[in-house]
Amino acid sequence: MEPDAMLAITKIPDGTPSIVRKYSISDEQALLAIVRYNRLIDVFLGITCYSLQNHLRTTVSGIGQIETDEIYVGIDKAGRQYIIPIQAKGGTDKLGISQIEQDLALCAEKYPELICKSIACQFITRDIVAMFEFSIEDERIIKVNERH
Repeated sequence: MEPDAMLAITKIPDGTPSIVRKYSISDEQALLAIVRYNRLIDVFLGITCYSLQNHLRTTVSGIGQIETDEIYVGIDKAGRQYIIPIQAKGGTDKLGISQIEQDLALCAEKYPELICKSIACQFITRDIVAMFEFSIEDERIIKVNERH
């Protein structure tokens, strides 16, 4: 999945602690730290979100063992509750649709009472993060939203 080069960039003040920025490298862990410290999931989805677990390894029926980079839970102003699996790609790694399919299956099986918002993020540059939201429509994965 490639970020849309024509998309405008939303400017957000960087709240990442300088010591974290200084020692991080451009991998998925650095990206997840930037997403967490700047509350980018909250901004992207417009709901209040909290990190629940990093590197969740579990099994899903019909798939087997999967790993999700991070899972958030969230709540909106109407009280609806969400489960938000995150896939992060740092460096030159590219997003794969199979990971999104696994995240959606994880949510359906392990958290059926919560609304699933599957998110992927990747660096465009060291200071710009592309974020994508995916869903299922007519039994296929679709991109619902993208922001930089």
